[in-house]
Amino acid sequence: MPTETFEFQVEARQLLQMMIHSIYSNKDVFLRELISNSSDALDKLRLEVLRDDTLGVDVSDLHIGIETGEDPRTLTVRDNGIGMSYDEVVQLIGTIANSGTAKFLKELKESKDVDNEGLIGQFGVGFYAGFMVAEEVTLLTRRAGESKGTRWTSTGEGTYTLEEVDDAPQGTAVTLRLKPVDAEDQLFDYTSPWKIREIVKRYSDFITWPIRMAAADAQSDEDGEGGEDGARPEPETINSMKALWARSRDEVTDDEYHELYKHISHDWADPLETVRMQAEGTFEYQALLFIPSRAPQDLFTQGHKRGIQLYVKRVFIMDDCEALLPEYLRFVKGVVDAQDLSLNVSREILQQDRQIQLMHRRLVKKVLSTVKEMMSAHADRYATFWKEFGRVLKEGLLSDYENRDAILGVSSFASTHDNDEQTTLQQYVERMKDGQQHIFYLTGESRAAMENSPHMEAFRARGVEVLLLTDPVDEVWVEAVPEFDGRQLRSIAKGEADLDTEEEKKEVEAEREKRQEEYAELLTWMTGRLSEDVKEVRLSSRLTVSPACVVSDSDDVTPALRSMYQAMGQEMPQTKRILELNPGHPLVEGLRKAQAERDSDPGLAETAELIYGMALLAEGGELSDPSRFTKLVAERLERTL
Repeated sequence: MPTETFEFQVEARQLLQMMIHSIYSNKDVFLRELISNSSDALDKLRLEVLRDDTLGVDVSDLHIGIETGEDPRTLTVRDNGIGMSYDEVVQLIGTIANSGTAKFLKELKESKDVDNEGLIGQFGVGFYAGFMVAEEVTLLTRRAGESKGTRWTSTGEGTYTLEEVDDAPQGTAVTLRLKPVDAEDQLFDYTSPWKIREIVKRYSDFITWPIRMAAADAQSDEDGEGGEDGARPEPETINSMKALWARSRDEVTDDEYHELYKHISHDWADPLETVRMQAEGTFEYQALLFIPSRAPQDLFTQGHKRGIQLYVKRVFIMDDCEALLPEYLRFVKGVVDAQDLSLNVSREILQQDRQIQLMHRRLVKKVLSTVKEMMSAHADRYATFWKEFGRVLKEGLLSDYENRDAILGVSSFASTHDNDEQTTLQQYVERMKDGQQHIFYLTGESRAAMENSPHMEAFRARGVEVLLLTDPVDEVWVEAVPEFDGRQLRSIAKGEADLDTEEEKKEVEAEREKRQEEYAELLTWMTGRLSEDVKEVRLSSRLTVSPACVVSDSDDVTPALRSMYQAMGQEMPQTKRILELNPGHPLVEGLRKAQAERDSDPGLAETAELIYGMALLAEGGELSDPSRFTKLVAERLERTL
């Protein structure tokens, strides 16, 4: 049959130009696409042999071969897989309308965000990637079971040639006559063995079939004549074929898992935990995830990359797949290998479809259940995990309502119960005193500052446990999580400190009413004097030692949280707080008596100002006028000498 020349279908020509000029951001992926096509061809042949035992083909050594030539500079990717017939070459490479690609191209031009389910997986699409690096592409193929092969050749300029050949080997060989090396245009030397190894290692290391690269002196001897002694050097297998996630646990050593983790994460330390997962049924995928033993330095920096690599049928698709795990699990590293996914044409962006969402949900639940198991069975490993990643995990309390209870269940916190050991919320609830209704907490910059806070006095005196929350995210999530196990989370720096039981309230009711009456005039007077700073001055039930403290209303934003929002450029309305006085403190009692006798004395107004300033400083707050406060303190000290 003579050589014939054909024109590309319009859509095929458009796709070819897009492929060459705009779709792929990394030209190295051409080799990934060709290897992927070869892998698919080998898979199809193996399946065909199982279906048709009369096919009469040898499947004892199925493999992918890579060969290079120097003059002209060529790269060939060949396989001994299913191959294609003449008609299949025309259909799959010359015309692509049957795959729905015409509709895809139209949508791609209009939105550049489409679901091209019918496009990727068609042989012709990945095949076109070769034109990014080649001046001419030649395809030689013969379908298993047929006697004649087909040669297809094109420079990608709008036409291609087809001819039948008699001596084509079974399978497919794609030969690229390479463009000149141009580093600025990301065109590398694709005849270089080290470059080929680099690409295969990155994208195709876990392909099921061996990828063999012919030795340099064998690549010029395709007829097998060999060297002086007639022997032909053995080709080298350059992929590991070790898809550890696809092998049973007893077939893989911990050292092999750890090496894979280090390869993925570039970490020198072994992982803290290995998480295996295999889903079967209508949608199959395997996952091998790792929890590191230490947090990377950029964990909290903008632009930190996720650590999940996505494979489809053991072909590398993308690094840092954000669709598979939420932001608060960004420290998890690993591999997810799916059997079928909707991808865009470059395989660089996943479409948000139901399968992705299903994987996302299952992977999150698996990671959280692994942490829970670690907490109960390996306390030392859990302690390391929480020290390194607890702060970022708590971000999920704000963003992942579906798994909020699971996140709370694996969280632990410092508390006044033990100076060294942290506690879970469940352990806190189990230790709650009879009649205690709420889970109490205090936020602050350090444990030492919180333990010395005036807000703690009544709780310490009564032996009521308080959670001590020091991470910046704690300021936010406690506002979003109303309760745990039916118990409200309540800040001891907000609202009234309601620690008395109903019986205790009845017993001290008369005494409280008497004190309220005694201090009514002072409270009114101080509220007026400090009206620019506080909304109210009232008696405190939380103070036993300090003269005063500043608290927020139950629904008010805390000063620390307001500062965080302002630092992010978000405007926050100013809210006045409440000054609470300890009626049992000599300073407060003395001020009450002095105010009753001489409320016009300017020194009393200064005393009220000093009491408020001391309360602010005691909780770690900032004075609006530090120099004035210092001046008043100096003057008072001077009078004592």
